[in-house]
Amino acid sequence: MATPTPFGFGGWLAMTKGDGGEDVMMGDLVLVEDEVNPVMSALLDNGIEVTALHNHFFFDEPHMFFMHVMAHGTAAELARKAKPAVDLIGHVAQSHPSPGSATVTLQPGKLDTGKIAKIVGHEGEQSGAVYKITIGRDDLKLREMGATINARMGLNTWAAFFGSDSNAEIAGDVAMLGHEVTPVLKALRANGLNVVAIHNHMIGGQPVVYFLHYWGTGPAEKLATAFKAALDEVGKPVSAHAAH
Repeated sequence: MATPTPFGFGGWLAMTKGDGGEDVMMGDLVLVEDEVNPVMSALLDNGIEVTALHNHFFFDEPHMFFMHVMAHGTAAELARKAKPAVDLIGHVAQSHPSPGSATVTLQPGKLDTGKIAKIVGHEGEQSGAVYKITIGRDDLKLREMGATINARMGLNTWAAFFGSDSNAEIAGDVAMLGHEVTPVLKALRANGLNVVAIHNHMIGGQPVVYFLHYWGTGPAEKLATAFKAALDEVGKPVSAHAAH
């Protein structure tokens, strides 16, 4: 069914006056799949936070994603910071074939799991052709209705590897506190991994924990190094992220 823009496909940016002379900008950008990560990088590179990435519809073609953003500053500064990302919308070349025309090139192979574990700093488990590393957030004392929420309850960061040393893919989830989200996003994007979703698993839990899914392809060593770069950004004190 052909659907008009006002039905829910219009992106927006809004600004309002905050305390201390700074304005607050919030918005939601409507993106096709190929635009998501280039736009995210442009936002992060210009000091704008990405606070959510999700979908509004099922079975849409092309598949659309919605990216929420937030920043503080003067109105003119915020407009300048947002412009590089906005300019990309509608101007990112399609890099993936249409559904149904793709050919599978990634095949099961031998992964040097010892090298992956050494790079990441954690051992994983083999499940068929997939090697998965799961790391709990034992530093977070998260409770829900008095129950301790631990790694086996979903409070964890993980990475799954499939393929061969020379041609592999990685997928996973990162559990983060609020001040860790932007540094983790920057680390993933700087190392060529695609961010697929930013979301939460619980409502009302304390502390509030955010989760993001990521995916990428390449040599296994490069993928492990990229995951390690993101992993290094969690568990730091707030002051350690001040530079971000």
